[in-house]
Amino acid sequence: MTETHQLEVKADFNNTRLDKYLTDQLEISRSQIKTLIETDCVLINQEVASKSGTKVKTGDIVSINIPEVQAITAEPEKMDLDIVYEDDDVLVVNKPQGLVVHPSAGHPNHTLVNGLMYHTNLAPDKELLRPGIVHRIDKDTSGLLMVAKNDQARESLMQQLKDKSNTREYLAIVHGNFSEGSGKIDAPIGRSKKDRKKQAVVEDGKHAVTHFKVLEQFTDYSYLSLQLETGRTHQIRVHLKYIGHPVAGDPTYGPKKTLSGKGQFLHAYRLGFVHPRTREYMEFTADPPENFRLTLDTLRNRR
Repeated sequence: MTETHQLEVKADFNNTRLDKYLTDQLEISRSQIKTLIETDCVLINQEVASKSGTKVKTGDIVSINIPEVQAITAEPEKMDLDIVYEDDDVLVVNKPQGLVVHPSAGHPNHTLVNGLMYHTNLAPDKELLRPGIVHRIDKDTSGLLMVAKNDQARESLMQQLKDKSNTREYLAIVHGNFSEGSGKIDAPIGRSKKDRKKQAVVEDGKHAVTHFKVLEQFTDYSYLSLQLETGRTHQIRVHLKYIGHPVAGDPTYGPKKTLSGKGQFLHAYRLGFVHPRTREYMEFTADPPENFRLTLDTLRNRR
């Protein structure tokens, strides 16, 4: 059940920051207020408030909707999984497009983690919602993920990610054509200043580097291979938009006029890492899903 408050700003609070005003009026922390603003739960004069720093004025009517907090726990669920490799320490799974990696407020169940918990034992997680998970890919991105089955494996795989010593190669169909055959995108990524729900290239963002190679070019589209040097949220999607070649089908960072299909044409194709116990380098590949392959065939036939 949602708890709703409606407040009229008095003269004493004229020109006060929205988050400070609500913290003063309600027994809610500023971080909680920030989350409510970012999820469109706060309105000023019936208009959605987009920024915590917005100044309220005398006579403004501020409405705040506080959703009931529901406890989320990760529970095992029987699920068909495409397991590419598995031993006592690690597991490599080919995640289908449309499947969320782990439970969250928006997706409390039916996630990859729920299916993995039913399939095997996973390395425990302090938050209890991400057992075994050392890295993620977006819901509408398909492809390979490495999963830890014990603490030793988790620590080793996470350290390799930190050291940038593992291999992560993606395949993507993007808008537009390239004059160069390959390139490097080195641009910091952080939360967008214009839309807090999105990531963007921003001056004060975190260091982010993506390497790309053009595999094929078609009319208005290109087929790329991409390698991650860092692993920021939405990194490939944000970087490709930044250089003017957004991922085809990307509902957040791409144009509306695009290739038909569900979700973006982005696939985690190759994954390589040193095995936590044997210290042997292992590498795996998984072909893109059928819709991706059929779309490539269609583009080739149009040339």
